Amino acid sequence: MAAATPALSVAELIERHQDTLDRALAAIRSRDYWSPYPEFPKAYGESGAADGKAAFEALLGGVFALDGHPTDGELVGGETSPYGIELGISYPHATPDALIGALQAARPAWAAAGPAARAAVCLEILDRINKRSHEFGHAVMHTTGQAYGMAFQAGGPHAQDRGLEAVVYAFAEQTRLPERADWTKPQGKRDPLTMVKEFTVVPRGLALLIGCNTFPTWNGYPGLFASLATGNPVLVKPHPRATLPLALTVRVAREVLAEAGFDPNTVCLAAEHEGSTVAQVLAVRPEVKVIDYTGSTSFGDWLEANAKQAQVYTEKAGVNTAVVESTDNYRGMLANLAFALSLYSGQMCTTPQNILIPRTGIDTDEGSKSYDEVVTDLAAAIDGLLGDDARAAAILGAVVNPGVLQRTVQAAGGEFGELALTPRVVASQEFPGAAIRTPALVKVDSDKPDDRATFLSECFGPVSFAVAVESAEAAVELLRRTTAEQGAMTATGWTVDATVEAALVEAALDSGVSLSLNLTGGVYPNQTAAFSDLHGTGANPAANSAYCDGAFVANRFRTVEIRRHS
Repeated sequence: MAAATPALSVAELIERHQDTLDRALAAIRSRDYWSPYPEFPKAYGESGAADGKAAFEALLGGVFALDGHPTDGELVGGETSPYGIELGISYPHATPDALIGALQAARPAWAAAGPAARAAVCLEILDRINKRSHEFGHAVMHTTGQAYGMAFQAGGPHAQDRGLEAVVYAFAEQTRLPERADWTKPQGKRDPLTMVKEFTVVPRGLALLIGCNTFPTWNGYPGLFASLATGNPVLVKPHPRATLPLALTVRVAREVLAEAGFDPNTVCLAAEHEGSTVAQVLAVRPEVKVIDYTGSTSFGDWLEANAKQAQVYTEKAGVNTAVVESTDNYRGMLANLAFALSLYSGQMCTTPQNILIPRTGIDTDEGSKSYDEVVTDLAAAIDGLLGDDARAAAILGAVVNPGVLQRTVQAAGGEFGELALTPRVVASQEFPGAAIRTPALVKVDSDKPDDRATFLSECFGPVSFAVAVESAEAAVELLRRTTAEQGAMTATGWTVDATVEAALVEAALDSGVSLSLNLTGGVYPNQTAAFSDLHGTGANPAANSAYCDGAFVANRFRTVEIRRHS
């Protein structure tokens, strides 16, 4: 599809977003807090919340239009909100051949645009998405089950931060070499050898983003914008239960691309029905050179084994471990851990699952606490946090899919072990059909083979295990082995013993997992901040890359040299 006459020039976009780009470049060097996107809902105007909700509701029950997008005339859909309402939105469907053909036609002009132009277009896309953060918040809420406060922040400004971070890393890596260099080699008494050398960034090809159900924008934007900023047209294949947030993203991206004079088919949508296998079909197309995926280990492993023509970036399942050895702020530790286990019903890839506690107990500022006392007090902290249904709903959100709900039923029935805390149903007055459950806390023993088989595999959702271990040394070794064998996105430790802390750090470095120590305030194990924290490391089986570092973007392009005598 040919692009229309530009409504705004690339030069104008570069000037408009230069300050943001410069500040973001400084932020990834300093690693201090910075964000251009306000995380507070009121920052978007007095009518922002109401306008965003109205915009979302206007989409319900309709056909999601994408002007000029490839289509075979069929419509697909079927999203249902975890809060119990039918979205009823239909999306245009297209064959793999049509989608690939459209992206291929758009590729030359986007590749030729250069790093600065592509970064500016990406920043304009993010800026427009940011202005619609309330609309995106509702879209994320009603496809993932996140409570609105979290959906607004994580699905809006925090996701935008991660997208911008990817753009900035991409710009830095693409401009590491000069575009032109004058080369002179002395030859003694003879005339020197002189050459002109040009270095041109060449994108790999087409990129495929395979979205996830729980964090479609937060997990999707790093790959989407890393590929787009490095010159690769992107085919966005959302999870069929969470199409809307990424469909809105595609629509905004296409509008900006067209206004800037590029083919809007530089970004396309591969919508599908539940149960479709289009991701497998697209993933092995020879034109697809980059794949970003977040989801199950089984499909991630399949991609890595079968999509040999592509650079594949995966974030898969893992077992996150916390070690509780000692603390000088017992109540603060319990509150921090209780919130971490409860946030979004534990449906985060960073939520602690296994809490390792010595059988002999721990030392605290309140005196020695036995294993049973720690587990009982943690259960009480979770109960206290979630005792009020309205407060609980705002923290827990809704259960995202039937598989997670089934695990809560299994836990409540004692299938995973002795319950220290039984999950309960939380009623929502606003959404009576919502499936909201409080966490289950299960007592297990690291020396019992049946227990080990249970807690050493991922149990995604609101189920955590209080694991009795022989000693602090045994806890550190179990953290190391679990991470190395099963993978982990996070590790956490509480200790006032310098020797134990050093052992935890060594285990984290050895097994390749980021470690949080002695968190008792407003930072939690399952939260990371863009421009400062790395999400994942790529150094253990849970993920082969990190959001975001140079390695996440640098292999999405190559640099081709042209040289000639001057």
